[in-house]
Amino acid sequence: MLAGCGGSGESAGGGKVVLRYTWWGNPDRAERTEQAVALFEKQHPDVDVTTSFSGYDAYKQKLATQAAGGDAPDVMQLDYRQIDQYASGGVLLDLAKQKSVLRTSEIDQGLLATGRVDDVQYAIPQGRGTETVAYDVGTWKKSGVPLPGKSWTWSQWADTMRALAKKTGKPGATDPGQSEDAFEVWLRGQGKTLYTEDGGLGFTADDLTRWWTFTDKLRREGAVSPAEQTTQLDGSVENTPLGRGTSVTDANWDAPASGFLALVKGGVALAPMPSGEDGTPGQYFKPSMFVGVSANTAHPKEAAQLVDFLINDRQAAKILGASRGIPVNETIRAEIGPQLKDFDKTIADFQASLEGKLKDPPQAPPAGDNALQSTFQRDYDQVSYERMSPREAAENYITEAKAELRS
Repeated sequence: MLAGCGGSGESAGGGKVVLRYTWWGNPDRAERTEQAVALFEKQHPDVDVTTSFSGYDAYKQKLATQAAGGDAPDVMQLDYRQIDQYASGGVLLDLAKQKSVLRTSEIDQGLLATGRVDDVQYAIPQGRGTETVAYDVGTWKKSGVPLPGKSWTWSQWADTMRALAKKTGKPGATDPGQSEDAFEVWLRGQGKTLYTEDGGLGFTADDLTRWWTFTDKLRREGAVSPAEQTTQLDGSVENTPLGRGTSVTDANWDAPASGFLALVKGGVALAPMPSGEDGTPGQYFKPSMFVGVSANTAHPKEAAQLVDFLINDRQAAKILGASRGIPVNETIRAEIGPQLKDFDKTIADFQASLEGKLKDPPQAPPAGDNALQSTFQRDYDQVSYERMSPREAAENYITEAKAELRS
């Protein structure tokens, strides 16, 4: 990680305020962010911003260490799954106290609410994404199976995956049984939620048994990927069956799906996630990431000005593009949408096709959810290797999840 010089609240020579700003991401995101920060410093000559970034896993560990030591950066990029943990741990500033400099009126209210814990706005969404079915266009077209339309139910999706497997000789999809994200979309399509408002489980062992019975049957039929492929998943597009050329589709978030372009010779397109059998959408617009301010910053006003700039400044938006997802400021989104190119444009067009059709996103998940994603995948591995029945694995998961959420 590139070291940011200066602790929270330092002042540089000449009385300048020094802010530390950190984020995770790739070199392209870093380059664009540095350009935007330079523009902010030009607009605010009394502020110096020291920056640092790294890959996600290293960033997460470093930030946890800094937060535990009371030395969190003044301004920090945050993941959905960190909000509750850091808000309840006293790491984040109540941003409502800086509403004179931090404007939120042009952000969708449902999206904005995802940065709240106990009705306090601790973080602002910085981009929005949504889950999608990414598919190999060339292979799908050659199969003769009709291309996906603007909506489909889970049973229609399953029939399509069976047809693709039959025509192409390879599974239609990555097995979605291992994905807590896909399970959440399925649950929401039935009017249920992953978590209750008070941070408990929003579903039962019966619900999870039904989901895993559904996906297990598809795996046994060869319609979705076999266990030995599914267990290679590590969060990278390269190790998905679609990325390796061993399936036709993969459920993934829209921004990371751009990584398939370099791997799939037949081209990549995006289709919506399946809905409930009555057409209820389970898919939602999720903040791709947030930005928050340290509760210990000595310069809350200037830190809030930097957050406002990253969200609401038109020139900053042009520099940043879709490097953090499609912008959350609705006016800016409408302005820069037509200027986006390549896969950024694909994502923007896909999101535009869903506008007004989806339900509000859930609140940020409770702190224990981070560990439970791995538990979910591990318990489903027992099903896909036929060591446990869907019912046994579901009951096992529920027991572990309740213990994790209580701890």
